[in-house]
Amino acid sequence: MPGPPSAARSSAETAAFVTQVVDELARHLTPDTVRSPHAGAGASGEARRHALERLHVLAGVKQAVRRLEDQAAHAAAASGAGYPEIGQALNMSRQGARRRWPGLITSSTCHRTPSPTPRSL
Repeated sequence: MPGPPSAARSSAETAAFVTQVVDELARHLTPDTVRSPHAGAGASGEARRHALERLHVLAGVKQAVRRLEDQAAHAAAASGAGYPEIGQALNMSRQGARRRWPGLITSSTCHRTPSPTPRSL
């Protein structure tokens, strides 16, 4: 397996690496109940059950990724990022990011340069 993704990797390389890692995770989390194809009529039922279990695991992975994206979007907004930057990071439009996280960017999340406070004499 290749090493962890670095900043120098392309989006396609990162996607390939993550696909490999998630595939290994799904294999680990899905019980290996499939028998040999020559095991008889029950083998197709076992293969179907295994495929559905794997699909269930992958749905959980997708849900976890969405939660992590939500956390990262909130952290980005808290750091001063706007919808255009958040959308670009997810390969979606500014409007898409705004629809996904309505109200994420508010005046409280915008970090403006503080004005100097007047000194008392």
